[in-house]
Amino acid sequence: MNIDSINNGVVIDHITAGSGMKLYELLGLGDLDCSVAIIKNAVSRKKGRKDIIKIDAEIPVNLDIIGYVDPGATVNIIKDGKLVEKRVLTLPDKLVNVLKCKNPRCITSCEQELDHVFKLTDKEHKVYRCVYCETKAN
Repeated sequence: MNIDSINNGVVIDHITAGSGMKLYELLGLGDLDCSVAIIKNAVSRKKGRKDIIKIDAEIPVNLDIIGYVDPGATVNIIKDGKLVEKRVLTLPDKLVNVLKCKNPRCITSCEQELDHVFKLTDKEHKVYRCVYCETKAN
């Protein structure tokens, strides 16, 4: 299988196998007017298998979403066919408007313009809680 290289854009690499589609949806990549390639279950020396997303456009990507879904992923910025920046991600301490609080009594349920904010409360188990009502994110 051949997937062309990109001249200007973003490559999200080292995604845990099976997580590529979740990232695609959370990042809203289906709404873009550019080419987006999702490579699933590619061979990886580090992980055995991995997913890769290639975006053929210079767009801002939400690093918090990527770090939340897969903190081991890397984001590579490509310009003129060359790697100009490589970011290794970690779990973000705070997520804003990435998750929605499931608690029907939370203030975010009735105050529609209020941001949905979650804080990382347990790094080892990847637990996030709503800052308003302490409800655990799923």
